[in-house]
Amino acid sequence: MKRRWFLPESPDVLGQLCHQAAITQEGMLALVAWAKGEPGAAGRVRELEHQADDAKRELRRALTIAFTTPIDAEDVYVMSERLDAVINGAKDLVREAEVMGMEPDEAEAAMAALLAEGVRRLATAFERLGHDRRGGDATEAADAAVKAQRQLERVYRNAASALLTVDDLREVIGRRELYHRFSHVSEILVEAADRVWYATVKEG
Repeated sequence: MKRRWFLPESPDVLGQLCHQAAITQEGMLALVAWAKGEPGAAGRVRELEHQADDAKRELRRALTIAFTTPIDAEDVYVMSERLDAVINGAKDLVREAEVMGMEPDEAEAAMAALLAEGVRRLATAFERLGHDRRGGDATEAADAAVKAQRQLERVYRNAASALLTVDDLREVIGRRELYHRFSHVSEILVEAADRVWYATVKEG
């Protein structure tokens, strides 16, 4: 009787993480377009958030059947979860602005651009994971993502300080909420970048 060998499944979980990152990057570019006043951009942010959710679920299914992964499966899961939180935060930010009837200002446009830059760098870090055993290229890209968020924090502080001179209470409360949401999304992005470091330190 001929013996059959069944090889364990090895789905490309890093490839799927990169796919989720690519969709998230598109979502953040849509956020930039929204912040510049482009018609229809808000709907595009929501659409891409749904696509990113689908990519996240596919990745999670792959992790349940993967026999081995290029890096620790827990690290892949956490990076995916934090990436998902970034685009969810962008969607919620746009929705909050719509509810309050507030058009984006220059500070929000600047912060949206820095979020997009951070996600672009983070996507590069994910692409480089698993290729370099020491993770130098991946961590360099992760550091660049963090650097962009440090710039965002400066924009946030300056914009928040400028609100002290605004007399319109509605404007102050609304802008403060939106600025805070940008800052919160930025913090999550930094957490995702930090996880790249954590993953490469373990693998090294």
